[in-house]
Amino acid sequence: MDLIADILLVAGSFGAGVYCYVLSERLKRFTTLETGMGGAIAVLSAQVDDMTVALEKARGAANGSAESLEELTVRGEAVAKRLELLVASLHDLPEPQSRSAESPAAPATDDAPEDERRLRFVRRRAGRDTLEAAQ
Repeated sequence: MDLIADILLVAGSFGAGVYCYVLSERLKRFTTLETGMGGAIAVLSAQVDDMTVALEKARGAANGSAESLEELTVRGEAVAKRLELLVASLHDLPEPQSRSAESPAAPATDDAPEDERRLRFVRRRAGRDTLEAAQ
């Protein structure tokens, strides 16, 4: 019985040794920088560094654009206020005098000025066909 236990113990230790050898070979291939996972990790690390630099440049450009846009917005608001004041001051100007008052020799025209024209509104009833279709 002791002999069988010793044989099983030797077989188990031999199996564990083979398993450890296989794992060590896989780990060596895994960590090589040229062909294994180590190379992929090194490449990805370099790409992350490049992307970080590109992100910082983009962030700087975006901040510059935001500041420029803010300055332009402030300028635009100032110009809009100035234009509002100019338009409001136009209402204070006197009405232009008509031609007949300036030069009595000027011929009178048949057309009345736009301010004196009367607007005409025409209402039309919808045809019966459209009313029936709507019902």
